[in-house]
Amino acid sequence: MTEDIDLKDLVRTIPDYPKPGIMFRDITTLLGHANGLRACIERLVAPFTNRRIESVAGIEARGFILGGAVADRLRCGFVPIRKKGKLPAKAIGQEYELEYGIDIIEIHEDALKPGEPVLLVDDLIATGGTAEAAVKLLRKLDAEVVGAAFVIDLPDLGGSARLAKLGIECHSLMAFEGD
Repeated sequence: MTEDIDLKDLVRTIPDYPKPGIMFRDITTLLGHANGLRACIERLVAPFTNRRIESVAGIEARGFILGGAVADRLRCGFVPIRKKGKLPAKAIGQEYELEYGIDIIEIHEDALKPGEPVLLVDDLIATGGTAEAAVKLLRKLDAEVVGAAFVIDLPDLGGSARLAKLGIECHSLMAFEGD
């Protein structure tokens, strides 16, 4: 029974990765557990099953894995949000800050129709910089961002609060205190 699975137990913590002091929350162990993956997708979808959603937008790279499965469950399309230069057709971009500089994510300019209800999906929300950039990108296409779903929230880093300030409903399956 997937409702009996404690997903947090399936997340591996790797200390000092990618740098000293960071506790990296690795979901590959969750993804590799068949019933865990099934439960994860069921729980990501649950708050949105009775909402009008026509597309799921997933942020590269783990957001592709999760977002594709969520889109399948919601019986809608999937739209990738990629790092700059990775999309083959004409794309629009959005800059966001990293602790070591600026990066850009992109989406095809014809990926969504104006007013199209879309759910944003990724594996983890930390500071919220990438997720905020994704919301801004979706809004550049005049999409209606219905909400955002994450497997993990690191609430001490403020990402969910950052999205809430943009009016985005965030749903996370678990939280880890600290960073």
